[in-house]
Amino acid sequence: MVAARARGILVYGLAGLTLLPTLVFAHPEEQHARDALSGLLHPFTGLDHLLAMFAVGLWAVRSGRTAAWTLPLVFPLAMLIGATLAVNAIVLPAIEPMISISVIVLGLLVATRVRVPVLASAALVGLFAICHGYAHASDMHAGNMIPYASGFMGATLALHAVGIAIGAWSNGRTHRGQYVQTMGSLIALAGAAMLI
Repeated sequence: MVAARARGILVYGLAGLTLLPTLVFAHPEEQHARDALSGLLHPFTGLDHLLAMFAVGLWAVRSGRTAAWTLPLVFPLAMLIGATLAVNAIVLPAIEPMISISVIVLGLLVATRVRVPVLASAALVGLFAICHGYAHASDMHAGNMIPYASGFMGATLALHAVGIAIGAWSNGRTHRGQYVQTMGSLIALAGAAMLI
């Protein structure tokens, strides 16, 4: 009874969040990159970034010991590459669709428990992270890149850590693993809603 109620709350909560248009994308026009605090808050202001970073942590810990520390390090480092490209006005096409696709793919990887070689996982996560970093820094000026980037990288690591903690909590426990698979499915559905 309690498990069904918790699952229902999770399903309706995530579904409700996807219906809030102000939360769907993490880079509204009025938001500007100023300092470390605005960088720290940036990933939490958009469901797309929040879900992708959380899913990386979930997938990493469920993919084995090496992936559990590799993927959460690759993601923020690749985000820095994307941020650098944005600050230097190097145009990357289809950033918003790629961010939505990253949410879908990462959610599906969590839901299906697919195990991918660490190098391929790191390449995939790195590609997605470049897009996220680019979006984070699209309104940033070179002068405030270091504090702002340190803020969004710190927030990214925190979101990865939450995913890792929940993934570790579920490892080896069938009923808990089903909750994580359900989370992955909901993350993928949220990504699909963002893409529409």
